[in-house]
Amino acid sequence: MFETVSISAEKATQLLEQQEGHFLDFKDKRIAPAKITRAASAFCNADGGDLYIGVTESPSGFSWDGFSDPEDANQLIAALEDVSPFGTDIDGEFLFCNELTGYVLHVNARKSRSIRKSSDGKVYKRLSAQNNPVVSDDALIALRRQKGIESFESETMAIDLEVVTNSEAIIEYLLSAVPVSEPETYLRKQHLLIAGKPVVAAALLFADEPQACLPKRCGIKIYRYSSEEQARDRLVEDPITIEGSLYRQIYAAVDRAVKVVEAAAYLDDEGLRKVRYPHETLHEIITNAVLHRDYSVTDDIHIRIFENRIEIQSPGRLPGHITVNNILDERLSRNPYLVRHLNRFPNPPNKDVGEGLNTAFDSMKKLNLRSPEIKELDNSVLVAIRHESLASPAQQVVDFLKVNESIKNEQARKLTGVDTESKMKKIFENLIRAGEIEHKPGTAGRGYAYQLVVK
Repeated sequence: MFETVSISAEKATQLLEQQEGHFLDFKDKRIAPAKITRAASAFCNADGGDLYIGVTESPSGFSWDGFSDPEDANQLIAALEDVSPFGTDIDGEFLFCNELTGYVLHVNARKSRSIRKSSDGKVYKRLSAQNNPVVSDDALIALRRQKGIESFESETMAIDLEVVTNSEAIIEYLLSAVPVSEPETYLRKQHLLIAGKPVVAAALLFADEPQACLPKRCGIKIYRYSSEEQARDRLVEDPITIEGSLYRQIYAAVDRAVKVVEAAAYLDDEGLRKVRYPHETLHEIITNAVLHRDYSVTDDIHIRIFENRIEIQSPGRLPGHITVNNILDERLSRNPYLVRHLNRFPNPPNKDVGEGLNTAFDSMKKLNLRSPEIKELDNSVLVAIRHESLASPAQQVVDFLKVNESIKNEQARKLTGVDTESKMKKIFENLIRAGEIEHKPGTAGRGYAYQLVVK
């Protein structure tokens, strides 16, 4: 059923020297099938991971002790198949090493779209090196939201109906709707009213001040720092707070972020300089944060503007099977009501549904800038937009000198993103050996500079 992959003794040693953790688990071949399903359930319900069956643990560490024949693992394979059919969330292969005993079953478990249960019907989730049971109702609801099975946006709210039926936001929206409808009738047909109560999505979309309904859960804060580091004493001014319905909030946040960037000038040896970012990149990433954040998390979206980058942090982890590696190719909406209805506004912020991040990445490439970096933190997603060229640091230095007389170490570090003076010096030395640049006569000390070699 599974492919057998031969590995060298060196690779086997590298594997066994690893430590168990959030993404790695070793199991003895004699493990009970029920216990192996707990590990598979835990990985699939968290962030995925690798499971190696046929490895024993002793005080001296882990050792290879595989199955005599791959068929000896059939009972465990059948148990794993009950957690998730192979090829859906999990794949398997046998590892064989000539110098070691037996076959080790390697199971690659991926972050799943669904909640996966162990053979005893219980739900587990991987946390560090533990397979923890998910028992309480609150924990199960949280997991279902993380998977995108349920969404906080569809929960009802104890607010007056008029908050969403007699607002500027709903009136402006319905003026362009086809067919024209009364607010309450429209919201009920769209399932944004349940038993006469507005759901969270209705408040976010159509309340003029949704922050009053969901305090500290649906605002945007913009910070500007006077350095490349995040520290309170580096804040240029008090944080800017953007509120209002989501449609207005997106455009207001993008507009304000652009103005803050345009107004910011940073001092270096050449005087004041300005940094530019593609408007499309800021628009799409801010829109994406508003649309796909987890509104059950008590926190705002944070936009931090530094000298060399912009960071946009949105509450909640990536939903369902989405990871930082497949986010540009896979589609899963945590908040489908928000996505759908924002797309119905005049000049919708999410004009090309499902293509926002791709547009952001393409816009950076057009300006020869590095693609945004996406990181998943403990309970948020961070997107960093760096003002760094796609060209190598050496090529950037040469290109700079083609239109400027000279360049100093500090200038070059700001230009290239190289973080230390010593690293930059090595790049200069390599360019000198290559005959591309030379020391500029008459410069020394802090003014030491380089110039192109005249060819």
